Amino acid sequence: MAKLTAGIATSHVPAIGAAIDLGKTEEDYWKPVFDGYRWTREWQKEQAPDVVILVFNDHASAFDMNIIPTFAIGCAEEFQPADEGWGPRPVPKVEGHPDLAWHIAQSCILDEMDMTIINQMDVDHGLTVPLSLIYDQPKAWPVKVIPLAVNVVTYPPPTGNRCWVLGEAIARAVESFPEDLNVQIWGTGGMSHQLQGPRAGLINAEFDQAFLDDLTADPERLRYLAHKEYLVESGSEGIEMVMWLIMRGALGKNVRELHRHYHVPASNTAVGHIVLEKE
Repeated sequence: MAKLTAGIATSHVPAIGAAIDLGKTEEDYWKPVFDGYRWTREWQKEQAPDVVILVFNDHASAFDMNIIPTFAIGCAEEFQPADEGWGPRPVPKVEGHPDLAWHIAQSCILDEMDMTIINQMDVDHGLTVPLSLIYDQPKAWPVKVIPLAVNVVTYPPPTGNRCWVLGEAIARAVESFPEDLNVQIWGTGGMSHQLQGPRAGLINAEFDQAFLDDLTADPERLRYLAHKEYLVESGSEGIEMVMWLIMRGALGKNVRELHRHYHVPASNTAVGHIVLEKE
């Protein structure tokens, strides 16, 4: 049977992707950001997952105001890097795992979770930057990826509890898949940041660190954190952190924190990263 073994959470700042693509990772400004991922890169070589369920949000690349799915699972054979206005990132195409993706979709829908099934979708920096942070610049990604897009752009986004419950449903789906697979789930986005208005540039390190603490120490608090609190404390884009709760819900009650990294600033945002192992 397939086994869900670990979870990774990370910011997906687009400028991080540009720094990798342009060879700037050793520059004074960017080096502290990337140094925090060195441990995870080595650990990931040992883990060698077969599939990553990668939770991210689209930034008007695959979806627009005409179609706004709350949860959309990619079931295609492959996904191309999106053109976000300056051409696609120079990264490999993303290879999917249709059999597991369709199984998760079916299992979650029959488990009373409303999922949108996507068979064609270009993926933007929300998905490709996390892959680059963990796998650098390979000719082909060494893992198959199931994209799970979450609406955190247009109000109303899902609640933290709804994300957590979806994570639990995904875990049940993975564990009922008959093929022997090592599966990880990643949550991406955040941490605190605001890109527009009078509070543009807002970073709340205290809120971010408390969020990282409670992923292991008190996840129940995070399940019921209100949308308004995300907005007030972490800026208009801080709501992306609810996607981390899909990852956390999938890992079950007991987890072990293996690694943590937090750095400010990276293109006027806070970069957060954590690695959790299922016990």
